[in-house]
Amino acid sequence: MKYILLILFLYSSLYISAQEFQGYIETSNGTPIEGAYIFNKNSQKHAHSNESGYFSIEKTNIGDSLQIGSLGYKNSITVIKNTVNKRNTYILKEAPFELNEVVISPKIDALSVVAKIDLQTNPVGSSQEILQKVPGLIIGQHAGGGKAEQLFLRGFDIDHGTDISINVDNMPVNMVSHAHGQGYADLHFVIPETIEKIDFGKGPYNAQYGNFATAGHVGFTSKEAFTKNTVTFTYGDYGYKRNLGLFNVLNTKKEKAYIATELIGFDGPFKSSQNFERFNVMAKYSSRLDANSKISTSVSHFTSTWDASGQIPERAVNSGLITRFGAIDDTEGGKTSRTNVNIGLQKNIDKNTFFKANTYYSNYNFLLFSNFTFFLDDPQNGDQIKQEESRNLFGLNTQLKKNLNWGETKVNLELGSGFRTDNSTGNELSHTANRKTTLNNIQLGDIKETNIFGYLNANFNLGNFTLSPALRLDNFNFRYADALSEVYDNNSVSKTAFSPKLNLVYHPNKNTQYYLKSGIGFHSNDTRVSVAQNGYKILPKAYGVDLGTILKPTKNLFLNAAAWYLYSEQEFVYVGDAGIVEPSGASKRFGLDFGARYQFTNWLFFNTDLTYTIARSVDENSGEDYIPLAPDFTLVGGLNVTNLGKFSGGLQYKHLNNRPANEDNSIVAKGYTVFNLNANYQWSSFISTGITIDNVFDVEWNETQFATTTRLQNETTPVEEIHFTPGTPFFIKANISFTF
Repeated sequence: MKYILLILFLYSSLYISAQEFQGYIETSNGTPIEGAYIFNKNSQKHAHSNESGYFSIEKTNIGDSLQIGSLGYKNSITVIKNTVNKRNTYILKEAPFELNEVVISPKIDALSVVAKIDLQTNPVGSSQEILQKVPGLIIGQHAGGGKAEQLFLRGFDIDHGTDISINVDNMPVNMVSHAHGQGYADLHFVIPETIEKIDFGKGPYNAQYGNFATAGHVGFTSKEAFTKNTVTFTYGDYGYKRNLGLFNVLNTKKEKAYIATELIGFDGPFKSSQNFERFNVMAKYSSRLDANSKISTSVSHFTSTWDASGQIPERAVNSGLITRFGAIDDTEGGKTSRTNVNIGLQKNIDKNTFFKANTYYSNYNFLLFSNFTFFLDDPQNGDQIKQEESRNLFGLNTQLKKNLNWGETKVNLELGSGFRTDNSTGNELSHTANRKTTLNNIQLGDIKETNIFGYLNANFNLGNFTLSPALRLDNFNFRYADALSEVYDNNSVSKTAFSPKLNLVYHPNKNTQYYLKSGIGFHSNDTRVSVAQNGYKILPKAYGVDLGTILKPTKNLFLNAAAWYLYSEQEFVYVGDAGIVEPSGASKRFGLDFGARYQFTNWLFFNTDLTYTIARSVDENSGEDYIPLAPDFTLVGGLNVTNLGKFSGGLQYKHLNNRPANEDNSIVAKGYTVFNLNANYQWSSFISTGITIDNVFDVEWNETQFATTTRLQNETTPVEEIHFTPGTPFFIKANISFTF
């Protein structure tokens, strides 16, 4: 009898192990590896590790061989020796990136994997450059380096963030009802070397992202620890300096902590110095509470001050009144700061349930002086304006992921909820002179805006197909206490948005994926507009559809392509520069995206991304329906060398086509093509040096452009024409790094 029981026990053990095997994947210092690919060579089944490094793979017997791999790590092959009652930990060793290791799967966002390749093969040197790792996204700076960049994506002039949702460690970057512009996204508090991963998506198709996620979304994840301590000193033309410090405080398998600091200064090529200075500091601590849970806390602070020469009119340059790097009003500039606290928790509740949450707080201050029209409205004092606010932002995000079996169908559920509250006091727009005298207040008041949200996303795995319906619900409450008028004093309005999504993915093999995405997104209007409009059309929707493919025709070639369409309802947009509500009408955009990554050798990578877009207003007559500054063709890419002995470097290019600057295309914003070069040499394990050259061919280009009506002090009539901020000329920087 005992032999029968023993046989039954062994049989049941084999049966269970054939159903499922569990484990963790991490680095040598205990950092979890997310998105690692686990492949059973015997059963041909595969799985991926989650954010805590945990994985579960079905139909796995004792004696089966598992192949485990992840980008940037050596492949590992192991034979299963233990039963499912013990969760094994597998450690992967770092290795050079290999494009042939990219696996296309419905559970992995392959485009985000490619962004990781781009980040590793061509590291960024500034917080501005991080956003340009998103294929097709182009930025432009036009205010002395301290102001958030102007963004362009999918035929949108996104301004400073109106149509793209940006977060860092699930903490929002976009500022609602900002003193300068709706959705203002200042990413300058991020030290680029602390970024581990970039997730992005184009279109309104991800239920996790709500407000501003119409053209797309970008999420950044910071590192848990550094490979080594690093100190870097960089100096360059035009008074450029950047001092960087990355220091591990703790680096054990259970606990990790580091401090990162950054100090930047830059005068710029302008006749009037930018006097730009920024200081960043960040500290992060993470700890494994047990094998199934982890907690992390990060604290960061940044402050920035600058002067600016502003946007200058073409006629002033053409007449010789000023040079390209001169100014009409050089009293522009500002200062800003942000302090963040972010606490996160991750927990594997059981083998099929994963939970994560984070709560955050930010204290934010902003002051900006600008003059866009010179002497148009006030011939005596000029048209300088001041925009100022002080803000406290806090919120909570929760997410629960659950794997279920519905008959023969595997279902992955994702349930999320949370809230965000912004308290902005002294939100001001005033007419000023010389940064000192307030001539009159245009807008002044306190804003409180709260967004409560919830979403549900389901993935039904139907063989080679994955069907993903989703629904997001957002409720907003807008409250404005107007200090200049009693009309809207303490008035408030509420509004709810429903955002359904439906995505279908066809995945015939690990090298090919086709997808059809559809969904509704939105962006909110400014609180002052929402109250003034009494809630009418304050959450305009965007309706989108994408048809695309991701494929690897060869082991070293990765391609992605998509045809897309996006319709936006009429919006009433608050124009912070003028303190007015400007109706923009309905619009439609459609286009093509194409990207390619190719690895020539184990040290030479090529990447390129191009976009073609047609953007038009719906309600205007043909020929008068252009959307100002909407890009119709962009091309970015580069050739990068990594791990070629002690040498690494690359040549990058960026092209933005001519585009209409006004509605009838009678004024054109000129396009440009700029090449940048970088080279680095590792002299020893302790010292490395590098050189960066921006605008290698010293082309004359305009970084940002606007069609603006202005009047100079000696003019009797105003003129509408292109006003621009000149792009940086040939600009060389050199650095030296010490690692220990």
